[in-house]
Amino acid sequence: MTGPAQRFNVRWLTAALLLVAALLGGLLAYRSFVSQPLSGGTALDTPLRVPALQLVSDRARPTTLAASDGRLRLVFFGFVHCPDVCPATLASLKGTYDTLTPEQRAKLQVQLVSVDPVVDTPALLREYLDKFDPAFTGLTGQPATIDEAARTLFVSNIAPQAADHSAHTGGAADHSDDNVSAPAAARIHGDEVRVITPQGDFVRVYDNEETIDGTLRRDLPALIAQYGG
Repeated sequence: MTGPAQRFNVRWLTAALLLVAALLGGLLAYRSFVSQPLSGGTALDTPLRVPALQLVSDRARPTTLAASDGRLRLVFFGFVHCPDVCPATLASLKGTYDTLTPEQRAKLQVQLVSVDPVVDTPALLREYLDKFDPAFTGLTGQPATIDEAARTLFVSNIAPQAADHSAHTGGAADHSDDNVSAPAAARIHGDEVRVITPQGDFVRVYDNEETIDGTLRRDLPALIAQYGG
């Protein structure tokens, strides 16, 4: 005959086994999620440490390109008056950001680095980014430093050239528009999104098509799980 003590032991053992099974199942599911292959992007053969170039935040505070608040960063180079690629990319990043859980969003920072710093003041950057998401951040600074930041992260950044009107001025070149800014002429710049870890390592890049077509959106939870703080 089975006594009360034996029945208690059987129930306790059953409950313990069920708990262990649930924990193992959750662990296996987590490992499967974290280790799932990324569907896009290009990984750098060797992660690149981001240099501490002196820049200015969209809150007009001194900062650096390498500054991290412990979050994974998606970094995009663009400018406020960009007519097409920049707003399309930021809108796509906004849609991607909105698919994340609050816990995932807390581990991610979407950051725009201006390639037109003469025009893109901190206040203008902040106003522009607020149209997409108040959580997005921006960086600007001295043109030479921005150029160095772009070069370091392998971003093409070609400023518009003023037209040469010498043929219409008797051989003397007209330099009145030499300081024309990006809004007044086409600026060529890289449209990729760079993945930078909380430790300040540039590890992966997604081209514009992968950003727009949802590839980055599908990969982002795994990226956060792998690299996020």
